[in-house]
Amino acid sequence: MLEPLYTAAEMQAAEAGHDVEQLMERAGRAVADEVLARFANARTFAAVCGGGANGGDGRIAAELLRTAGWEERALGDADVVIDALFGTGFRGAPREEAAAQIRSMNESGAPVVAVDIPSGVDASTGEVPGEAVSAILTVTFHGRKVGHEVAPGRFRRGEVVVADIGLEHRETEHAVATPAILDLVPRRKPGDTKYTAGSVLVVGGSPGMTGAVCLTAEAAFRADAGYVAVAAPPESLSVIETRLLEAVKRPLDEVWEAKDRAGALAIGPGLGRDRADVVHRLLDTDLPAVIDADGLYELRAFDREASTVLTPHSGELGRLLGEEASWVDAHRLEAMRRAVEGFGCVVLLKGEGTLVGAPGAGALVCGGFASLATAGTGDVLTGVIASFLAKGMDARFAAAAGSVAHTQAAVNAPHRAGLVASDLLDALPRVLDA
Repeated sequence: MLEPLYTAAEMQAAEAGHDVEQLMERAGRAVADEVLARFANARTFAAVCGGGANGGDGRIAAELLRTAGWEERALGDADVVIDALFGTGFRGAPREEAAAQIRSMNESGAPVVAVDIPSGVDASTGEVPGEAVSAILTVTFHGRKVGHEVAPGRFRRGEVVVADIGLEHRETEHAVATPAILDLVPRRKPGDTKYTAGSVLVVGGSPGMTGAVCLTAEAAFRADAGYVAVAAPPESLSVIETRLLEAVKRPLDEVWEAKDRAGALAIGPGLGRDRADVVHRLLDTDLPAVIDADGLYELRAFDREASTVLTPHSGELGRLLGEEASWVDAHRLEAMRRAVEGFGCVVLLKGEGTLVGAPGAGALVCGGFASLATAGTGDVLTGVIASFLAKGMDARFAAAAGSVAHTQAAVNAPHRAGLVASDLLDALPRVLDA
């Protein structure tokens, strides 16, 4: 269900007490074996090796390639480039000489194979503060590193192959949530009613944004909620009536009565930015809630015991933290941590390599898929998480499972190019039935 992600310090602890030379031999051989298998038609290579253990791994791989009959050449004249400049312990921006070497690898025109982590990527955070290698393949050892999965580092690593070098697995702070997490989602069982199967109240849908609330409501149903109601401004209800068949519709000023039948709230899809009073009044209730989109606008710190999930993208999170979206994109793990500490609840930072954080817990990386970068998919995610909260799931796992289901729906949708948010709706039940 959770695949460990190692920081540099956690890897150092895992290696403690082991023969360093033996570990390097195994690592170098794993790199050479992968290169020989992947590039069967290649016969020349260039290796850029630093002075540390990572460079030692690269030098061993280079020797094995020479033994296999490959010829070592200079950058720009080789079939394959091996990046063994920096290892997992590297932090900060490379100095100019190293930055020039990284640029040369990227500009060589040959596929680059990174040893353990692409040089320039922070293995413990995924941050890329300066020049960094763009690899098509990373051969890493013992387990994936945080920097392989957290953007922007994840965009530099290409395919990741994990090689066993004889270390014992141990607990890590951060992890990847695998599709097995969907086994935690309660399914309808004999004796359930439409309310006990999960009852969701969606609050939003101002004029011009009715599509958002419709997508959220339909997603909650497709994520197996038994009952969904929508509270929207009266002027939007006629439009919503024509789009939503199964959901109950109520004018926004009746939201307080509608909440009595709800097991969870989905606040914000198409709500409008002038409804902060409604958002904070709803947060005064004891219902689990997921807050997205306009619900996040001008959101103030709150104190509530009920499960709460915020689902910002980088622009929304930047506004909550007083930072630019570009800063959030460059420091995703830190940004998520700051939001968790500031609001004291679960925070899901959307994007490829979606992050879920919770008080007192490490980050869960929960997929993400390039096709999801289109309008409305966030509204679908909100509905899925709301359904899972209504079923009684822990907020951290509801958010993570929602993100995984969302990603798997995109993978299984009939279109990738040209995918639209409503394509996810029919795919969701198939994902949960798998």
